[in-house]
Amino acid sequence: ERYSLPPITESISQLHFPDNAEMLDTLNSAESLYHKRIAFDEFFPMQLGIAILKRNALSRKGNAFVSDGRLRGAFSEALPFALTDAQKRTISEVIDDMKRDVPMNRLIQGDVGCGKTVVALFAMLNAVECGYQAALMAPTETLAEQHYNSICGLVRNLPVKLMLLTGSAGTGRGLIADGSADIVIGTHALIQDRVTFKKLGLVVIDEQHKFGVMQRSLLAVKGCYPDVLVMTATPIPRSLALTLYGDLDCSVIDEHPPGRKPVITRIYSAGQKAEIYSILETELKKGKQAYVVYPAIDESEKINLKAAIQGKEAFQAKFPGFKIALLHGRMGADEREPIMASFKKKEIDILVSTTVIEVGLDVPNATVMIIVHAERFGLSQLHQLRGRVGRGGDAAYCIMVVYEPYSEEAGLRLDAMLATDDGFIIAEKDLLIRGPGELHGTKQAGMPEFRNADLAKHSEQLAAARKEAFLLIDRDPELKDFPSLKKSLEVFWKGKNELYKTG
Repeated sequence: ERYSLPPITESISQLHFPDNAEMLDTLNSAESLYHKRIAFDEFFPMQLGIAILKRNALSRKGNAFVSDGRLRGAFSEALPFALTDAQKRTISEVIDDMKRDVPMNRLIQGDVGCGKTVVALFAMLNAVECGYQAALMAPTETLAEQHYNSICGLVRNLPVKLMLLTGSAGTGRGLIADGSADIVIGTHALIQDRVTFKKLGLVVIDEQHKFGVMQRSLLAVKGCYPDVLVMTATPIPRSLALTLYGDLDCSVIDEHPPGRKPVITRIYSAGQKAEIYSILETELKKGKQAYVVYPAIDESEKINLKAAIQGKEAFQAKFPGFKIALLHGRMGADEREPIMASFKKKEIDILVSTTVIEVGLDVPNATVMIIVHAERFGLSQLHQLRGRVGRGGDAAYCIMVVYEPYSEEAGLRLDAMLATDDGFIIAEKDLLIRGPGELHGTKQAGMPEFRNADLAKHSEQLAAARKEAFLLIDRDPELKDFPSLKKSLEVFWKGKNELYKTG
C-alpha cells in the first residue's frame, strides 16, 4: 500500500489476461505496475534474509580500534602523492567503522588504478597502532608479491614489520604466532591450519570474487571476530551490489589520481594489421611492453577463432628481435606465475595470452593491449583488459581487433568501450546488455535467480524492498508476528544463506 502497488492476485491476473489492448506495450516491456509488484515480491524475501544476516553480524562483539593516529599520520605525511577526495572519504568511513565494537564488514569498490591498496593500508596501520595484527589475502602469488613489494616501499620508514606468506615464500610462521609480524600479506597459505596469529584484528581480502565464502570465513576465525575489509576492482552496478553483497557496507572510490592519462581505445578490422603493427613497433622500440589477448587456446577449441598458440608464432615471425612469451589457462599456476613475474621484470616484450591475465597485475611499462576477436569478449572483461595498460605516466593503447559479422549485442559492447572508460558506467551498461545472471559469475556463485524481477528495470523496487525488509527486521527480528512470511523466507533461503555470510 505504501508504494501504491496492486494486490498480488490482481497483478498475476492482469499479466496473463490484461483488461485492455492498450496495456500490451507496457506489459511487454516488463515495466507495468503489475510487473513492479511481482518484482517487489521476489526481492523482499532476499532482502529480509540479508537484513537478518546483517543484524546477526552486528550482534557480535568485535574489537574497537581507537588510537591517537600517530602511525597513520606519519604514513600520510610520507606519501609521495596526494590522496583523492574519494580516497579520503573511504578512509574516514573505514576508520569510523573500526572504532565501533562490532566487526566491520565493508566492501571497497573502485575502478582499476583508483588507489584501493593505499586505503586498505590506512586500515591495516590503524589495527597495528591498536596492538593488533592485520592480514591481506590475494588470489595469486604474483598479486601477493606485488602487494608486499608496494607496501614495503610505502612503509619503509615506519616501525612496522611486514611478512610475505605464499606457497613458495615465507617460512617465519613463528613470527606470526608470536605477534612479531604486524602485517602479513599472502595467498591461500594464510588459511592453512598451521598458520596461527597472536592477535589478528583486521582481514583485508583483495579481489573478493576470487574467494569463496568458506575461505573468507577460515581467515576470519583466526581472529576473534576481526574486522573484514573486502576490495574489488570489478565495478558492480548498485542494484547488483545490494543483491550480491547486501550484508556488507559499501564504499565507492569513484575518482582516479590526477595525472593519469586515459587509454586511447580504437577498433580495427582484421584487414588493418599494418596500422596495428605500426603502433606496436613504435611502442616496443621505446622500450615499452605489450599484451596480446586471444579468446581461445588453439584453433580446434572454437571454430574460426584466432588462437593464442598460432598467434604467438605469428608475432614471433613479425617481431624476431623481441622476446615473446605465451600464457594460457591450461598451464598450472606454477607455470604461469614465473611468466607473469618475468613480464613484470621487463624480461618479456610481448605477452601473448588467453584471458588468464591477472586482474590487478600492475606492469607500468606495458602500454599496448591488443584484444583479438574483441567482439567475442564480455564488456566487463574488455574493460578489465584495458585496465592492464596505462598504469604508468605514458600514453597507452587498447586496440580491439574485430571480425565481421558480429551480433548487435557485440556492437553495443564495443560502442560502450569507445564511449567511456568509467568502470561504473560500463558496469551499468553491462547489466542492461547481459542481465544480472551472467554478470560476475553470479549463477555459479549461487545467487538466487529471479523468475520475473529484473535488476536493471526494477532497481526502484529493489531499493524499496530493502528499506521495508530492514525496517521489519528491526521491529520484529524473529518474524513472530508473520509466521507465513517466515516460512516462505526459509523456503527461499534454503541452502543459500552460507553464500552470503562474510565472516
